[in-house]
Amino acid sequence: MIGRLHTCAIQSPGSFMGQSLNTVSVVMLILITFIGLIILKYSKNYLQGEPRRHRYYMALTGVLLSVGVTVTADHLLVFLGGWVAISFSLHALLRFYPDRPRAALAAHKKFLFARLAESFLLAAFLLLHHEHGTWQISAIAQHYLDNGASAMGQWAAVLIAMAALIKCAQLPFHGWLMQVVEAPTPVSALLHAGVVNMGGYLLIVFGPLLLQSVAAQILVITVAGASVVLAALSMATRISVKVRLAWSTCAQMGFMLIECAMGLFELALLHLVAHSCYKAFAFLNSGAAVQAYRLTQMSPAAAPQARVWLPALAVGAGLAGAGAWVSGAQGAVGPWVLLGLALAVLVAQRSSVAAVGNLFYAAFVATVIAALYVGQKVLFGQWVHGAPVAAGFWADIALVALAALLFTGHLVLVHWPDTPLGRNFQRWLFAGLYLDEWATRITLRIWPVQLPLPSRSRRTHFARVEGVTQ
Repeated sequence: MIGRLHTCAIQSPGSFMGQSLNTVSVVMLILITFIGLIILKYSKNYLQGEPRRHRYYMALTGVLLSVGVTVTADHLLVFLGGWVAISFSLHALLRFYPDRPRAALAAHKKFLFARLAESFLLAAFLLLHHEHGTWQISAIAQHYLDNGASAMGQWAAVLIAMAALIKCAQLPFHGWLMQVVEAPTPVSALLHAGVVNMGGYLLIVFGPLLLQSVAAQILVITVAGASVVLAALSMATRISVKVRLAWSTCAQMGFMLIECAMGLFELALLHLVAHSCYKAFAFLNSGAAVQAYRLTQMSPAAAPQARVWLPALAVGAGLAGAGAWVSGAQGAVGPWVLLGLALAVLVAQRSSVAAVGNLFYAAFVATVIAALYVGQKVLFGQWVHGAPVAAGFWADIALVALAALLFTGHLVLVHWPDTPLGRNFQRWLFAGLYLDEWATRITLRIWPVQLPLPSRSRRTHFARVEGVTQ
């Protein structure tokens, strides 16, 4: 049930003042530097003429430096310090337009949730230091590669899992992520591409400990799985491009955390990098996305024909099986099943909209994608620690249940939207099951905040709108 991967643990060749470099941290540094440079260049034109732009650049630099400190930290307290600094620097960016009530409320909730996550992380780090007598992260990770976890280690794993779930905006701490889209567009790109995924990096770093705690794994898979289902289906009920992207981020973070809980750290790292690049592009290109959406609505794609599904499924199954064989996959087969289904959908859609013979072209495209996926998965697998694989029947059952819920919800939304079931389903999804409303009430009850009034120009606009409606 538990096998061993390669034994190239995330170890530091040496550390200086709590900082060190390993392959995973280098990947993260390259990623955040690449995204940061793009966002800085985009911001130059976006904020041209903005009187407060110097504050924006100071906070943006603070976020980028804090992320750099965190991903290179080999000291528990340095890691925690960088983690906290990211949150405070980001808070200044989220409040860049202080006269926007929704942005202020979202930033307030994010501030409190971040303090909660930091409390969990501090408690976990103190437990780990008390047990091992060292602050060095690589030494602690190596211990759990070679040994089991004590009761104190089990508690630390659960606390780390809770911190990661909150950081990645999983249920019920997700609402702020959809509301901070009122911040400047480059801030949204930075948040979704380089900050919210730090919870995934946390689980990758402490992966050997996570997989020694069944309670932590169950917690992550349960909460992240529920977040994936709600976020992926709620996204389909939204019109706003930024809000759809925010719900998509919540779902993708859930998938990434599930991969960590299953011991698929190379896949989680690949997911983190790919998602960061995609979300940075999607937010910075959100204006063009509106035009593309309008064109799609005017000329919707043809539905796949029934006759192409059988060969499409055969192509998907064959490519997924070949990829699993080539990579020497161990553990749960669920991810490979999902890959095969995704490739089958790709082949079916592409081969239904063009001339005869397009099936071969679609199969070729699917083959290239599968080869790139397997190649990158194997490459990333050489860079993460050789933690024990969380392979088990229960993991496959969890993935199958997740896929079944998503497929069933999609059927209701697409094929029965006008039935009483479909209308009620859409209403509850649009409201996000009202989870954020409850979270907001509890947050304001614990720590009330005076929300700002809209600016004078916006109040004048609202007054005119009210006068017209009356």
